[in-house]
Amino acid sequence: MSDAKDLGSELAGLPDAELAAVVVAATEGRAGLAALHAVAESVAATVGHAPTVIDVTPDTQDEAFAPPPAVPDTFEQVGGGPEVAGGPVPPAGIPAAPGIGGYTGSGVPTFESVRDKVEQRYGTAQGMGELDRQTPVGRSVEEQWDARGKAARERLEQIRKSMHGNDSD
Repeated sequence: MSDAKDLGSELAGLPDAELAAVVVAATEGRAGLAALHAVAESVAATVGHAPTVIDVTPDTQDEAFAPPPAVPDTFEQVGGGPEVAGGPVPPAGIPAAPGIGGYTGSGVPTFESVRDKVEQRYGTAQGMGELDRQTPVGRSVEEQWDARGKAARERLEQIRKSMHGNDSD
């Protein structure tokens, strides 16, 4: 283990170009390290050559792209800005108006909205059942259910008769 640490520290001391050359030589012909080999080759080819960087920032700052001023005591929270005075506030003692869309002002669904949703889903389920019974597939399923029920009742009756027959012996 100390040999690996020593080798690692020696490799860390190499300049980038020499380290890239070592990695290229070490990964040559190894299929499992082909991606590393390709990266090491590209690094070895570019080390020592500083890429040309073109400065595209304008000399003057546009006010439309300037960051908004920081608001103290908001801790970068959404809606943590200063409160606007003069908004409509209901007087004390008058209950707030019910929420829009079936929810209260605090986000809780109203009883009426929940009842309406349940009634709508129940009605939809009933209608789907009626439509299913009117189709040939729905009728055949219902007929199969009835046939199975009839067969089960007949079998139960046979079992009862056989049990009563054993009691008289």
